[in-house]
Amino acid sequence: MKVIKVLTVLALLLLVQTGFGQEEQSSVLIKNANVFDGVNEKLQQGVDVLIEGNLVKQIGKNLSAGSDAVVIDAGGKTLIPGLIDMHWHMALAELPMTFVLSGDAFEVGIRSTLASPKTLMRGFTTVRDMGGSVFSLKKLIDEGLVVGPRILPSGPMISQTGGHFDYRLINQIPDKEGNMNYWGEVGMTAIADGVPEVRKRAREAFMLGATQIKIAGGGGVASSYDPIDVRQYSLEEMQAIVDVANSYNSYVGAHIFTDDAIQMAVKAGVKSIEHGMLMGRETLQMMKDNDVWLSTQPVLNDEDADKFPNPESNRKFAEVTKGTDNVYTLAKEVGVKMAFGTDLFMGAENAAKQGKLLAKLTRWFTPFEALRMATSENAKLLELSGPRHPYREGALGVVMEGAYADMILVDGNPLENLDLVADPEKNFVVIMKDGKIYKNTLK
Repeated sequence: MKVIKVLTVLALLLLVQTGFGQEEQSSVLIKNANVFDGVNEKLQQGVDVLIEGNLVKQIGKNLSAGSDAVVIDAGGKTLIPGLIDMHWHMALAELPMTFVLSGDAFEVGIRSTLASPKTLMRGFTTVRDMGGSVFSLKKLIDEGLVVGPRILPSGPMISQTGGHFDYRLINQIPDKEGNMNYWGEVGMTAIADGVPEVRKRAREAFMLGATQIKIAGGGGVASSYDPIDVRQYSLEEMQAIVDVANSYNSYVGAHIFTDDAIQMAVKAGVKSIEHGMLMGRETLQMMKDNDVWLSTQPVLNDEDADKFPNPESNRKFAEVTKGTDNVYTLAKEVGVKMAFGTDLFMGAENAAKQGKLLAKLTRWFTPFEALRMATSENAKLLELSGPRHPYREGALGVVMEGAYADMILVDGNPLENLDLVADPEKNFVVIMKDGKIYKNTLK
């Protein structure tokens, strides 16, 4: 992936030339804030928050800081934890659909680096990246060379032949034994069949730095050759991938929509079902009984519906989104653990709707329930990565003493009006990640 590393640095130069960056400081004191801690519905009214380094040091009344501290008067505005997107694709977020036919790794590196600061400036301080080659981008963000969110990467999306992540063309079939397709060579996808091969690809993903494994366990919308109803991977293949993840003290997340495919994934030991819009109560109960998370997205066939160049993908999108209302309603009734993610891609205009999708959760949840899901609840799912979790110095998804200083100061109260998160440019007046201020319009 040397090519992507080089181009990531080149794209960084564009950001540096625009003066984009963060304030450097050793400590920050935020005064007179109403704090949503990510867990409790009741706000802590009129408190101060002291940040030292990259962690929250103290929360209380009338706190003081050293003379070199940056002091921010919140003026009674609402301080919330940085948001977490549990199904994001940093490498794909701003790529058009035609990219899979005509793009290359150079474009991945440039576009993902340019998209990275935009994600952070929407208030998403952490993302679980569910497929794509973002290891170099994560490294450069962590080193402070690129502006962006924390990334927990899955690495190459693992798929069976003809599965959801098999983006070869018909004229490239049959496969020549020993050859790897382009997207496999650059680490975006991994086509693997049979127990030995899926074990190998899963181990390679962890070798590259994956914090969890992402597989396709059923048909998808954006792909051309796999109908939604198709169950992908055998039980034995799934169990082999899960066994590798278990050996790394991590877990597997599966792209999957339908009852029979999800039930098989649960039997195999998959711990995170990605999407799942077409499942029923029995399957949800099975997930609850086996402590499996539902990581779904509030995607509807509305004014924000994805538009695909392939008519079949548009038909499948309409089919899948018919189940969105039902799965949220049933999952809440059954009591399945739920995570919030967006899975936005196909261009900058779509990616910019991250906050808008979070606001749509009020169709099924109170603003408090939605915000808790996008902060402290999402952080609980991240913990399934165990020792592969790269950010363990403090807690994520909360504003508490000892937690990472990832937080947003909102002009208004999102616990009363969640629509505030849909317009972060206007309503997020301070954005901080890892104790660094990336936005402050209160100066």
